[in-house]
Amino acid sequence: MKKITLILILISAFAFSQTEKKQISEIKKFQKELNDGYTNKKETPLRGDNYTKFRKHPFFPIDLKYRIKAQFTKTENAVAFEIPTSSGNTQPYREFGKATFNIDGSTYILTVYQSLNLIHTAGYEDYLFLPFRDETNGKETYGGGKYIDLRIPDGNEIIIDFNQSYQPYCAYNAYDYSCPIVPEENFLPVRIEAGVQYDDVYHH
Repeated sequence: MKKITLILILISAFAFSQTEKKQISEIKKFQKELNDGYTNKKETPLRGDNYTKFRKHPFFPIDLKYRIKAQFTKTENAVAFEIPTSSGNTQPYREFGKATFNIDGSTYILTVYQSLNLIHTAGYEDYLFLPFRDETNGKETYGGGKYIDLRIPDGNEIIIDFNQSYQPYCAYNAYDYSCPIVPEENFLPVRIEAGVQYDDVYHH
C-alpha cells in the first residue's frame, strides 16, 4: 500500500513539474516574440535612436504566482461605449465580463473588454482586452498601465498570466500611436511584479 501511495505521489509531482515547465515555456515564447517584434523594422513602434539602440525588453523574473485562474462572469446585454485614448480620441469597446481572482490572500476584480473594431478582423473574433494599472506603474513599469491579451474562455474560468503583460505602443512612441487609457475600475492597489518592465529612456 505504501509503495502505491509513493508511486501516486511521484506521478503527481512529475505531472505538476511538467505543467510548470510548459507554463514557463509559454512565457519565454511570449518574451521572445515581443522582443522579435520590436527588433523587426516592419513591426516595431520604435523610431530613430530608440530603434537602433534597442536590444531586448527588461522583464520581471518569471513567477507563476502571477499566472492566475480567475472566475469569469460574462456581462449580459453589454452596451457599446468609447474608451478614451492617449491621443485624445476614442475607440469603441464593450464590457465582456468580470474576472475575480486572489493574490496573497486578497481578492480583486478586473473588467475584461472586447474591441468592436477587432471582432471584424480575421483571427481576432474571440480576442479580449485586459488593461490594468498597479503599484509598479511609474516606477518599474509604464505610468499609464499595462495590457494583457486574452481569448474568450469556454466556461466560467479564465487564465490571466501577468507574466505576459506588456506596455502599450504609445509608451515607446507617443507620436505615431494612440492607446486606450486604462479605466479607473481596473486599478489594482497592489504591486504586480510580472511581465515587461519599462525604461524611462523613452520619455527623454
